[in-house]
Amino acid sequence: MSEPDADAETDGPPTAALLEALAVKRNTLVGVGVGIGVAALAYAVRIFELLGPVGFERTYPIVGPEAWFLLLAIVFASATALGVVVVLTAIRAVRLSKNV
Repeated sequence: MSEPDADAETDGPPTAALLEALAVKRNTLVGVGVGIGVAALAYAVRIFELLGPVGFERTYPIVGPEAWFLLLAIVFASATALGVVVVLTAIRAVRLSKNV
């Protein structure tokens, strides 16, 4: 039997080094924070009518407008978080490619 290579055990998978170099974990935390913040602000503006009342009437099936806008805020938060992560990771990749 052959013994496993010691370097292979300590390095881990090659994608782990790439994710660490691109700071994906940090970018994800920043993206989630920004996404939740923007969605919470948009939800508050809409629900509490901070910019004034909506000029038209609309019916919302099954649940009221608060629940529908909460679902919309969740989608908005996840899309914003994903966008921030992609942009921050791309910026990091460009900076790393210039240093090589």
